Amino acid sequence: MDKIVVLDFGGQYAHLIANRIRRLGVYCEIKDGEVSKDELLDYKGIILSGGPATVSGPDSLVCDPGLFNIGVPVLGICYGHQLIAHILGGRVDKGEVREYGHANIHFYERKGILADIGENEDVWMSHFDQVVEVPDGFKVVGSSSDCEVAAMSNYERNIYGIQFHPEVAHTPCGMRVLESFVELTNAKREWDIDKYIDNITEEIKSIIGDKKVFLMVSGGVDSTVAFLLLEKALGSDRVYGLFVDTGLLRMGEREQVESELKEVGITNLHVYDASTEYFEALKDKYEPEEKRKIIGNLFLDIQGKVSDELGLDPENWFLGQGTIYPDTIETGGTKHSHTIKTHHNQVPRVLKMKEEGKVIEPLEQLYKDEVRMVGEKLGLSKKMVWKHPFPGPGLGVRTLCMKQADEMENIKAVEIKINEILVGDGLMGKILPIKSVGVQGDERTYKHPVVIYGKRCDWSRLNILSTQITNQIPEVNRVMLGLSPAKFNDFSTKNSYLTSERILKIQKADKIVMDYIYEIGFDKDIWQFPTVMIPVGVGATDSESIVLRPVESTEAMTASFYQMDSEKLDELTKRLLEIDGISGIFYDLTNKPPGTIEWE
Repeated sequence: MDKIVVLDFGGQYAHLIANRIRRLGVYCEIKDGEVSKDELLDYKGIILSGGPATVSGPDSLVCDPGLFNIGVPVLGICYGHQLIAHILGGRVDKGEVREYGHANIHFYERKGILADIGENEDVWMSHFDQVVEVPDGFKVVGSSSDCEVAAMSNYERNIYGIQFHPEVAHTPCGMRVLESFVELTNAKREWDIDKYIDNITEEIKSIIGDKKVFLMVSGGVDSTVAFLLLEKALGSDRVYGLFVDTGLLRMGEREQVESELKEVGITNLHVYDASTEYFEALKDKYEPEEKRKIIGNLFLDIQGKVSDELGLDPENWFLGQGTIYPDTIETGGTKHSHTIKTHHNQVPRVLKMKEEGKVIEPLEQLYKDEVRMVGEKLGLSKKMVWKHPFPGPGLGVRTLCMKQADEMENIKAVEIKINEILVGDGLMGKILPIKSVGVQGDERTYKHPVVIYGKRCDWSRLNILSTQITNQIPEVNRVMLGLSPAKFNDFSTKNSYLTSERILKIQKADKIVMDYIYEIGFDKDIWQFPTVMIPVGVGATDSESIVLRPVESTEAMTASFYQMDSEKLDELTKRLLEIDGISGIFYDLTNKPPGTIEWE
């Protein structure tokens, strides 16, 4: 079978590139970026991924220069683009403006990988550095307003470099760029999702042998599809499903999960109520990564406890998980990637078990869109397949905690810069004394959010302002719009931890949000709608606020904030403000990057 290879330099989207090439019908594999050229001779094309490093820095990663002489087409993306310039005699330097999110590129020539695109295209950027001088034999074929060498080509050697990310859904012309690259390789199109299902079924049988699988089930599409794949390969009597009620679930979710799984024929499911154990373990904890690790480790403790109660011999059982690729890559699961956030199914104990060969994850190379394709092939209903994603740690990572207010040292100077950006739009900006997780240039960030308030602008203008702020103000990674009729320059904070009382409050808010989007028919338009509670009161002491975080996405590696109809949003805001103890409503205007979908 003809195949293309992606060399992984730690980019958040490395496997997404392979995903897209497979979607074009060509089998694609991933190899470490520093692999020898001798291991690349059987591939029809080579793609160099993005990555968090600097090409000239002490931790820089380089490819074998010999790969450029193999004679097959080569495409460098983001870091890979910079690496081509660096190795072949060009120059890479810090950009004056960092680009995260949307940008527009003007293309001077449309040949090679750019043969099927327009003269001007919207693209997705995520980079610190940029190519400032191209190597001999290369031409600059595309520029953005902040990046002169956004695309370069050497047609004679069939080597191409692009600073933007064609693999993400937010680059509309991206699949056409990758399609043109595939055409240049002359690779045969012999790959599809049916072959994946056949291959993974045989792989499960090979890995498990005559043993059994203990699978942690959440009720979401990932763990449900994993359960069905395992049952398809092994039979229902060899797969034991455990659903853990952590107390951090949505209102009524436990009953809903039991009912939905029965509908798809899963009968070997067992429920364990661990809410008391979780609240005790999380008592007085506020740091996001610590919370995630506690939740993940307690999952394993409970799995072990239930196994012991059932008398299951650990030597004859594997731990099964519905891990998908974004879980792995964001936890620093590839050799050169940075940890963005620790997913509950990727805590150190699970990683140790994986090293010992005791874990089976049939979806670990797939993205959400591919998981849904597999689910449909296995007969899942559209209701189950398109269920909104919900994080494994549940509302525990949507309820921010605080030991004390996290004030920015140079807050006045930073706010002046922000308000200079906003001055012409009738808006004001203020930094909140909390932090949230982001991803910028393939690195994890933990920075302050900004709330902007005042005159209501249209969504397109707010999108531009949000991008300008996060690109030009390095101290922040998230921008919100203040919605509630309150004084957004009057904030109060309080020490807050995960308690049953706070979880009940966010459960009420989450139910209002989810019921409302189904009521108005927005559930299909919005890919995921996290409802976040922050320990910040607006114009009232001893209160908290709700952050609305609806996004559009396909694979969770990139996302755009959803632009909700203003009248509908006003009604939702009104309903949320009826919850006791809620004084402020914010709307997250941040794309991914620079913000992650979840706040923690």
